[in-house]
Amino acid sequence: QEQLVESGGGLVQAGGSLRLSCAASGSIFRFNDMGWYRQAPGKQRELVAIITSGGSTNYANYVKGRFTISRDNAKNSVFLEMNSLKPEDTAVYYCAAHVVVPASERGDYWGQGTQVTVSS
Repeated sequence: QEQLVESGGGLVQAGGSLRLSCAASGSIFRFNDMGWYRQAPGKQRELVAIITSGGSTNYANYVKGRFTISRDNAKNSVFLEMNSLKPEDTAVYYCAAHVVVPASERGDYWGQGTQVTVSS
């Protein structure tokens, strides 16, 4: 069973930093795109950042210049470095894998989420 487990969330003051980690239990994730999403209370889940298997990245406009996504394929891990945090960044953050290879494991995989709270 392939699994994703997030860690690193917590409470931080505005302007502070946090680093989220996502550990994948299976090796298939290194061949696929992975991302971070977030969901604030009463809002829909939204994309934060995506990193391809080759290391290309894309960011939502509201985190560009503040957040950095990275991956370590040898450790089956993805990270989200969050700087200059704002109260509006408060949400549950989810790690996701968009698996297309191998075809037998195709699908979207999600972690359980980690809470990030930014106080003003």
